[in-house]
Amino acid sequence: MDLQFMGIDPDTPNGGSPQVWLETEKAEILVQGWRPDDETCTKISETEWVQGHPIGVPDHEAVVRIPVRMIPILRKACDAAERAGLHRPAEEC
Repeated sequence: MDLQFMGIDPDTPNGGSPQVWLETEKAEILVQGWRPDDETCTKISETEWVQGHPIGVPDHEAVVRIPVRMIPILRKACDAAERAGLHRPAEEC
């Protein structure tokens, strides 16, 4: 597994999360973040966000919350994935 650390929230106390990694072997960006509150989870689980798509979050998936101040770190991960040739335009997916 080729896991590259991209960055940590600069305002996180005690060295905790959120953090971002790029995993080049599987061509995935991994995000560690805070669990959403119950109200947010309920809203996400009960809303049809994409017409015809199942409502809710499947058991094998999770929703995490990260601050927008981490946009530069997410952008860094996206740029690194593109430089590594991991990105495919949507029309090719």
